[in-house]
Amino acid sequence: MKTKKIIKLLIYASLLGIIVVLGINLLVKSQTDPVIFSKEKDTPGTKVAIIFGAGINNNKPSKYLKDRLDAGIELYKNNKIDKILLSGDNGSDAHDELTVMKLYCYEHGVDTNKIYLDYAGFDSYSTLYRSKYIFKVDTAILVSQKYHLNRCINIGNKLGVKSYGFAADQGTYQGYKYASFREYFAVVKSTIDILIGRKPHFLGKTVNINGPSNYTKE
Repeated sequence: MKTKKIIKLLIYASLLGIIVVLGINLLVKSQTDPVIFSKEKDTPGTKVAIIFGAGINNNKPSKYLKDRLDAGIELYKNNKIDKILLSGDNGSDAHDELTVMKLYCYEHGVDTNKIYLDYAGFDSYSTLYRSKYIFKVDTAILVSQKYHLNRCINIGNKLGVKSYGFAADQGTYQGYKYASFREYFAVVKSTIDILIGRKPHFLGKTVNINGPSNYTKE
């Protein structure tokens, strides 16, 4: 009898968990879908675009990252933005996203004085928290794949960065279905982060987006 009760409780708890996860995701999606754009001409102009890191392969951007960088560069060249904030993980020499990202932008025509570097963007929440409190960004276009943008816009808005999304999707991506599925739980985690006011592990000195770029040639 006790075993049956435990099984029932587990089933009810699982169902409740699924409802909560789906409910939070539907709410976030309904609030953020209207400000996600896929065409440059429809995207509102802002001073800054934030481009999120997405992995490198042999010192080249992954497919995910290349498309994000190309999308941000498109916005820059069409005068939708004036500056680009690159945020990624350079935790080791073997995985230095920021160097790959900044060189790619430079090689594709972005003025280095317009490129800002966030070396501690270890996750999307940290990127947006640091954009607000380290880089003093108040409005931004967030550049990523569509599956990722709902969460990022929600975080940005809740942290005080008025956020729009520009979808960088071009073709197909390896592991896209898994990434999209995992995103349901990432949205819930980010909601908890917002509620508890989590601070990133690294903060550091202010690099005001309205001041000189922290781009370096190294």
